[in-house]
Amino acid sequence: MLGFDGEFMPNVLTRATALLAVAAALAGCGEGAPKQAAPPPVVTVAKPVKQTVTDYDEYVGRFIAVDSVEIRARVSGYLDKVHFKDGQIVKQGDLLFTIDRRPFETALAQTRATLAQARANLAFAESDLARASQLVRDRTITEQTFEQRTQAKRVAEASVAAQEAAVRQAELDIQFTELKAPVTGRIGDRRVSEGNLVTGGTGGNTTLLATIVSIDPIRFEFTFDEASFLRYERLGNAGKDSSRGPGLDVAVKLIDEQDFNHAGKMDFVDNVIERTSGTIRGRAVLTNANGVFTPGMFGRVRVPGSPPYEALLLPDAAIGSEQVRKFVLVVDNENVARTKYVTLGQLVGELRVIKEGIAADDRVIVNGLMRARPGQKVTPQEQAAPPAAGPQAKS
Repeated sequence: MLGFDGEFMPNVLTRATALLAVAAALAGCGEGAPKQAAPPPVVTVAKPVKQTVTDYDEYVGRFIAVDSVEIRARVSGYLDKVHFKDGQIVKQGDLLFTIDRRPFETALAQTRATLAQARANLAFAESDLARASQLVRDRTITEQTFEQRTQAKRVAEASVAAQEAAVRQAELDIQFTELKAPVTGRIGDRRVSEGNLVTGGTGGNTTLLATIVSIDPIRFEFTFDEASFLRYERLGNAGKDSSRGPGLDVAVKLIDEQDFNHAGKMDFVDNVIERTSGTIRGRAVLTNANGVFTPGMFGRVRVPGSPPYEALLLPDAAIGSEQVRKFVLVVDNENVARTKYVTLGQLVGELRVIKEGIAADDRVIVNGLMRARPGQKVTPQEQAAPPAAGPQAKS
């Protein structure tokens, strides 16, 4: 305790100074101690997988029928009977509708009777002309009378020919009362019920009875740009004569499917590029034995855009992003991570095609990319086995 006269003040100052010196000494000892360096991060490295691949393009398109026919009557009359169930598969030549044929049978009988009368008139005209031939030689009748009988025979012949044509037309009308399927396919629902009047003929006001669309084979129609058109033409016509059906093998998948499991072949490319859109129409044909594909249905088609080539592939997890550029980290001989910028291709299973930027013997970091930094030393561990490349997928 300090007195009022300050007798013990020097002792207190001495002790405080000593404590400060000890604290400074301890602090100096802490700064001089060396820090323990962190070990290099452990990463998994693997060499790129070599595989023969093909570049593919994908487009959205729609299925269309090879044949689509509207069933309309050629003659007018009352619908007598319908011979199918709505939506069933019909074969070419199957009877679909029957129109009341009784008026047409009556018309046929009338034309046949008129034909018989015309033939009788022709027979009389022929015999009359034969008699006139002898009489004109005997100067019994005049030349004018003979010409009149000759003309009568010609008129009778023309009448017979006209009535024969009328009989054939009446027979056709009877055949037209039975409407048969012109193609094999699936028929829609009946548009007219039995007992209704059907308007036939070739005009625009004829009655639509039903529609038929062919099912197998079926076409898939889609559009693509001009650059793709040039690639497909060169690829499809390599070593062949130039044609507008490249014959490229394509694959199609439906909207609820994951893989392109339906094989087809391009059979047609249009002859004009649309000036407004810069696209051209293409078409593929596929088998449809089970009838799953329906005209009007949407799907996706995959078209080969390059010949097969040898490519290097890496897992997507090994690829990093730097703004718009893609890169991988490669471990050099001194176990230092180095950056290599790459150009990516399509997915093949779970692997990504690397078009440019790496070599086949590069040791690429495939696991632990976030732990490594460019220029940093790492502890690489070789991957036991490279990942297997599956079927090719979209780009």
